[in-house]
Amino acid sequence: MNFTRWSARLPGTQRRAAVRDEQGSVPAARAESTRPASGPTPQGEAPVPPGAPLEALSASEILDSLPAPVALLHGPDLRITYVNDAYTAAFGERPLGALAAEAMPELTELSLLPLVGQVLRSGTPRTVKSRKVLDGHSYTVTCTPVAVHGPEGDDEEGVLVYATDVTDHAEAAERLRTSERRHRDTAVTLQRSLLPQDLEQPDDLRIAATYQPGGTDAAVGGDWYDVITLGAGRTALVIGDVMGRGVRAAAVMGQLRTAVRAYARLDLPPHEVLQLLDVLAAEIDASQIATCVYAVHDPNEGQLVYASAGHLPVLVRHEDGTVHRAEEPPGPPLGTGGTGGWTHTSGTIPLPPGSTAVLYTDGLVERRSEDIDEGVASLERALSGAVGSPQVVCDRLIRSLGVTADHDDDVAVLVVQHPSRTGASAELFHNASLDLLGGVEAAPRARAFATGVLASWRFPVELRDLGVLAASELVANSLQHGTPPMRLGLRRTDRRLIIEVTDGDEHLPRRRQAEPADEAGRGISIIATVASSWGSRRTPGGGKAVWCEFALPG
Repeated sequence: MNFTRWSARLPGTQRRAAVRDEQGSVPAARAESTRPASGPTPQGEAPVPPGAPLEALSASEILDSLPAPVALLHGPDLRITYVNDAYTAAFGERPLGALAAEAMPELTELSLLPLVGQVLRSGTPRTVKSRKVLDGHSYTVTCTPVAVHGPEGDDEEGVLVYATDVTDHAEAAERLRTSERRHRDTAVTLQRSLLPQDLEQPDDLRIAATYQPGGTDAAVGGDWYDVITLGAGRTALVIGDVMGRGVRAAAVMGQLRTAVRAYARLDLPPHEVLQLLDVLAAEIDASQIATCVYAVHDPNEGQLVYASAGHLPVLVRHEDGTVHRAEEPPGPPLGTGGTGGWTHTSGTIPLPPGSTAVLYTDGLVERRSEDIDEGVASLERALSGAVGSPQVVCDRLIRSLGVTADHDDDVAVLVVQHPSRTGASAELFHNASLDLLGGVEAAPRARAFATGVLASWRFPVELRDLGVLAASELVANSLQHGTPPMRLGLRRTDRRLIIEVTDGDEHLPRRRQAEPADEAGRGISIIATVASSWGSRRTPGGGKAVWCEFALPG
């Protein structure tokens, strides 16, 4: 086999070779020489002087001078025709004429034997990147089909194997990947630590949530959710998304979540909470923008009162399977300062017994290949058939929307069910109310009403007496400082007794230390002493509500 007569079929070779033919250079796509591949210069032939033209050099001289390993294999059984010095230095001596599958274990380590066979059959060059051998070195290898000419002028197909040592590059890339994984793991850990570890479970609702970070190639985002009990049976539900990725987004998310919990304790309407958050978000980082939905559930009203800062709409599935979308248009995202004078507003959506509400971030419904409204419509269809516990509904929505471990965005889902109670369970939930009419004579009627209701609910005598005392003090406080209309409300759940008085005056009571000579001012202090908790808030139509709670004996 005469290695000095071979040609490589490369793209563009024929055009360049034709040009050389016209100029009288070497034959098309061929580098030919009559000199042997190795050994001393034949007698009578002058050595090639420095700076000799290309056609005066043999292929072996050219390839031997390359710093990259090169090997030539020929025939259907892929026998070794040639290896250059760099190949020998990298992998050791290789016997010419031997089968590559037996004498070149590095091809097996690089998983190249199937590729070499494919190149030989197809005549198409192929390249594989950054393959590692057992000694730890990495190579990018190109396999090119060639025609090897025998001494009798016969042609035989072969493959030229050209390897480039990319060990330094591969190690740098691996260090970068390791650094990115460490950075992402830190962000995910921070993100999860800032989310609630155990969701609060209100008496009247059943709640579950799921958070799934983006796949390993995606930086973690700033998705969050929260459930906050407000007292008097009311519950705040929050979900949000900081626009951005990495540790910074997670840190901003943590600050916003903490602020939401603080503002929730003020028991403000949802749109006022978002307006406070909007200012805070701009102060935290003017370059970070967040979307958020803040909703409040009151079991006495059977609905969600919500406000949205640029977030996707709340969905509610009713007991018959129909799905309603919150219609109130979202306000500006947090951190924009109410762009264009557009302020947040509160809307309502029914949440009757037997219904399920879903709050979610855009990672659940947004896809590059479709409009986000199509994703929300897909979620509506999935929710219409989703039944079971809140966690089951969470998992089903995640699967139905095609969210996997490789998903390219964070996903947060909050599922809230208002269960429909019957039988013994329903007996643990009762409401009773009395309009307070007629001035000061309303106080004894309120005491008698509370005594009768609490007795019918079969509370222990001690709890019943404390409940009547609290109702009496709340009513007396409202009669003295409030304005009509006034109402006393009693509510029991499976875990607590709630007493609430509403009136038309917006001034909220505060606890103060009464002096020994004072004849008044002790009502709130008495309530704070005997009740498990108490509080007050302004009501949407004007006025206020003052409430207290008693934990039921286990």
